[in-house]
Amino acid sequence: MELRHLRCFIAVAEELHFARAAERLHIEQSPLSRAIKELEEELDVQLFVRTTRNTRLTRAGELFREHVPRVFTALQQARDSVKAAANGFNGVLRVALSDGITPPRFSSFLALCRQEEPEIEIRLSEVPLAEQIKGLHHDIYDVGFSRSNEVADGIIAESVWEEPLMVAIPARHPLLTYKRIPLEEVLRYPLVLGDPQACEGCVRQIERVLRQVDQEPLIAERVASIDLMMTLVSAGFALGLAGESQIAFSRELDIVARPLAGQHPMLTTYLLRADRDPSENLTRFIKRVGAVTSSNIRTKPDRVSHAASPEEMKS
Repeated sequence: MELRHLRCFIAVAEELHFARAAERLHIEQSPLSRAIKELEEELDVQLFVRTTRNTRLTRAGELFREHVPRVFTALQQARDSVKAAANGFNGVLRVALSDGITPPRFSSFLALCRQEEPEIEIRLSEVPLAEQIKGLHHDIYDVGFSRSNEVADGIIAESVWEEPLMVAIPARHPLLTYKRIPLEEVLRYPLVLGDPQACEGCVRQIERVLRQVDQEPLIAERVASIDLMMTLVSAGFALGLAGESQIAFSRELDIVARPLAGQHPMLTTYLLRADRDPSENLTRFIKRVGAVTSSNIRTKPDRVSHAASPEEMKS
């Protein structure tokens, strides 16, 4: 089995059309068909069902498709590691990020890593939570950060950072008469929330807060990024629910952050890793995570408007 066989398989598996796959690989269709046939003969299974009308994966083909990308990932990691060694790095940590990890805390953490161990290369990958968990299982990542501790067996989830959940409100909104806003009042207005696939862990935490009130939220939009959420809030399209630092570090002006009344819900960030003995580099990395607290977060000037009505002090 050669890499060309795997490249041909991936192209056909994704296109489900031999002519398009051949065009994508810049080869003729006949050598592509021959490569797939050679692969099937070596594996002694049929990978595709091909008719005059369509092409589809067999069950064996579907299973093979799950594994082949890891081969290319491992090869790329090997190339990157060799390049890192040539550039003076003594080790590599592969870090997965999911759920829009809080910028100031994480950037301060990375700065600390660079200061204390500049010879360790930190390679970051932004992936959905499910992909992070699978990658930790299959040693594609050494460690990950997410907003969920609902993980599979064999994965350890440790709470590392917390920040208050806040309501993002456009300037001159009626709710600015409250210094702390009752959740019932928030739910009277349309909300823009995170997309469950892109921000799975964060969405779960926020939905648990919303379920505390027997009132169905009016969700105007689901978004994959905090930037788009803050854009919609700033435009007066809806209210948002996000971490305090996420709102503070938004590029949008004229947004006011308010806490919820009667409760102090927090958004928790978890460190995820496989349930096995960590390497020395990873052990130091994990210890450093705990050293980053709110007191040593690098901040930038507050760009969140706090203009409100004269009745702002209402509780």
